[in-house]
Amino acid sequence: MCGRISLYTPPERLARIFHAELEPGIDAEARPSWNVPPTRPILGLVDPAGDGTGPHRTLGRYRWGLVPSWAKDPAVGNRMFNARAETVATKPSFRAAFAARRLAVVADGFYEWQRGPGGERLPYYFTRADGAPLALAGLWEQWWDRSAGTRDGGGEDVRPPDLRTCTVITTGAGPDMTGIHDRMPVVLGADLLEEWLDPAHRDTPGLESLLVPAVAGTLVRHRVDRRVGNVRNDGPQLVDEVASGS
Repeated sequence: MCGRISLYTPPERLARIFHAELEPGIDAEARPSWNVPPTRPILGLVDPAGDGTGPHRTLGRYRWGLVPSWAKDPAVGNRMFNARAETVATKPSFRAAFAARRLAVVADGFYEWQRGPGGERLPYYFTRADGAPLALAGLWEQWWDRSAGTRDGGGEDVRPPDLRTCTVITTGAGPDMTGIHDRMPVVLGADLLEEWLDPAHRDTPGLESLLVPAVAGTLVRHRVDRRVGNVRNDGPQLVDEVASGS
């Protein structure tokens, strides 16, 4: 699974790295966080034109936890912060977004917990070995509160969505996760990112073939303090390495 990320690089710099434009209203120097849980805003990269270049790519905010457009209660998104690669193309909650609304969740790193010998949960922090930001395969959706009368006589929505949400896709663990967890987020390298974001790509088997574990050496990891388990804690000290016996 992937249920906690860090996002501290300024959005303006992330946009440059991924050859994208910031969406209107995004603070170029937004407040950093080293402990972002589901239901909080995170950054997502989309490419509506599908050509892999700016200015078509945009970087914008999405609430983490996907709410399908047909959901009656947006609270369903609180538990849909991950989608399994094995079922994302067929599960009703995700299949429409998989077909047409794919994005990459941008992050500096993510956390995963290992079960210790006494049953305690030991947090580890993962980043790219090359120091670049992560692009994690994901999906996005728009949701309207239908009780608020959002549609015109032809059934079209006439105002912006009340929520724009996303989820991170996970797959089986690769070699860089050995001994920590049996699943990991799908990490998209530059060679696969353009293909994943292309909205014209509708070949389900081809898209599913991208949702594989990262090859050995993509990620590095180290133990961090248990304080990261409390979302009220934040700050760069959360990603500092601690001794394995701490």
